[in-house]
Amino acid sequence: MINIKLTAYFFISLLIIVSCSTAPKNPENIEVLRKQAEFLLKNGNKDAEQGKLDNALIQLTDAKKNGILADDLSLIIRSCLSRGNVLYSLGRSDEAFSEWNRAIAEAESYGETELISVSRIYLSRGNLLSGRSQPQTVLSEVTRESEKIKSNRLYIAFSWQVRGLAHRASGSYREAEDAFKRSLEIHEKDKNLENASYDWYTIASIRSLAGNTQDAIDALKASIAIDRRIENSWGIAASYRAMGDVFQKAGRRNDALTSYIRAREIYAAIGNEHEVAQINKRLEN
Repeated sequence: MINIKLTAYFFISLLIIVSCSTAPKNPENIEVLRKQAEFLLKNGNKDAEQGKLDNALIQLTDAKKNGILADDLSLIIRSCLSRGNVLYSLGRSDEAFSEWNRAIAEAESYGETELISVSRIYLSRGNLLSGRSQPQTVLSEVTRESEKIKSNRLYIAFSWQVRGLAHRASGSYREAEDAFKRSLEIHEKDKNLENASYDWYTIASIRSLAGNTQDAIDALKASIAIDRRIENSWGIAASYRAMGDVFQKAGRRNDALTSYIRAREIYAAIGNEHEVAQINKRLEN
């Protein structure tokens, strides 16, 4: 599929080359495309963070298209990375890996060191989550690439998150939490609340795996408090669902039921019937 699309784009580009001058007739149009792409990329990422995956994919696809039309490699790369995330979340893993690999190829042609490294880290995370690579392999890859990221604090924080996921997968829970706290420190200092909420959410999963029930609940409460501030209903519901899972694992069935019911109420208000059905299964067991 990817090869077919690239071939089609190649032939279209040839038609453009032979029918137009190499300089744009209206440079302002390119600037408009870039602005539109940045807007779509930002909104698409926000929708993805709030679980609106179908909407996110539409906006990120349009962002990528505008990046291509403007021949802006940075926009193409960042759109590919985000599209990969959403596609993977939708269960379309082959397409996701195609997007991440394209991001790497474009970044290498662009020659921007930090974009190359963060693109490789995205791919490493995908390999970890899909089981294509062992945690120690991913940890080595991410540690190596993160050393090349000097200025972009979001990329640095992301590298700590992936290292934390690799440690969690290998059962090194103390190291996993330490890595996510490094990420959390950056996100809190920069007031990047959406990512700070995710840090706390994942710290909760690490603590739960380590058998620290109350500490896991405290981390989820911290995540919920942040999501309330930014009115991220999907994040709040996800944390209540996770809280129910933690309580259920600890044998605290009444507390689990209370958390599940709260999560279901929020998911129902959002209109996410899939998640409502998942909660119902938990309530029936």
